[in-house]
Amino acid sequence: MNNDICRLLGIEFPLFAFSHCRDVVAAVSRAGGFGVFGGVRCTAEELEQELAWIDRNVDGMPYGADLVFPEKTNAKRGATQEELMELVPQAHKDFIAGILRDHDLEFSRDDQLLRAPTISATVGEELLEVAFRHPIKLIANALGLAPKPMIDMAKAHGVPVAALVGAPKHALRQVEAGVDIIVAQGTEAGGHCGEVSTLVLVPEVLRALKQVGRDVPVLAAGGIVNGRQMAGMMAVGAQGAWTGSVWLATSDSEVSDAFRDKMLKASSRDTVRSTARTGKMCRQLRSTWHDAWSAPGAPEPLGMPLQGVIAIPALNKAEQAADKGNAKAHDMVSYYVGQGVGLIDAIRTTSAVVQDFKEDFADALEAMNSLLE
Repeated sequence: MNNDICRLLGIEFPLFAFSHCRDVVAAVSRAGGFGVFGGVRCTAEELEQELAWIDRNVDGMPYGADLVFPEKTNAKRGATQEELMELVPQAHKDFIAGILRDHDLEFSRDDQLLRAPTISATVGEELLEVAFRHPIKLIANALGLAPKPMIDMAKAHGVPVAALVGAPKHALRQVEAGVDIIVAQGTEAGGHCGEVSTLVLVPEVLRALKQVGRDVPVLAAGGIVNGRQMAGMMAVGAQGAWTGSVWLATSDSEVSDAFRDKMLKASSRDTVRSTARTGKMCRQLRSTWHDAWSAPGAPEPLGMPLQGVIAIPALNKAEQAADKGNAKAHDMVSYYVGQGVGLIDAIRTTSAVVQDFKEDFADALEAMNSLLE
């Protein structure tokens, strides 16, 4: 394929795969797509280890990194996990403890599995330093306006910057700040997302950029789990697809067996946009966790990053217990996933998913061309 995004990044097929799993990232890039490693959960040392592994296993193919720099948080710059926990009201701590008891779970602050990611500008800048020590071909900002340190470092290294947006005005702010690639992410997407569907958002963003004379590549994101959908979004004007949820249903992904089981059984209606995981609205698989937070008398979820400090460890604990046979914990298991989950019905290898995308994409183009005969 030959378009601006393929030429810019040196790829043959503009299928972008966001994943927290290094195996998925490397496998997608080796298969001709473009893997993007999500590093928000990592410390600087952990990110160094993950990217070094990708360097060794990507066979020289291009890949990128995705970090989080939220514009607004309820914490001071550089706050530690312990300092953040001190800011959490006792009522919220007690509420979490009650949810855990209801699911036959015990909570220990000493369990390292339960560490929530530290989301702050200070940590983000440390991760940037690590990322640019590696041969990444793209750096992406997943939440809010791409910060000046990211753009300045990217320009210095000759690396394009991508940013996720949920509205045309956000796209205009990003390109004004110096972003090179816009990812228009509709409400169908897993993770943090807005309220407008991908089918409407992508042409809105394209129109807004054209009106101000900015020729910036746009990728479509949200609900895209096969090549036919990808072809449809490119027919609208996107230059490729940014995907996430489909890679959770691979044999390489980082999710628990309990979550894989639940996602294969889920329909598109089994996801929910909620602030109960991170403090910002994001789409996840609905579970008893969300039911508890929406029940009468429940406290309002805290803002980012405080909600994540108490929520993510509890949800991690539930996944661990569910995989060990705790049926109540299984009911609580959740994870970021988009509405495209309703189209996912099997676990496959990452390379097989890439190949299916290519074949479905080609079939869609052939079908459209046949209309002109």
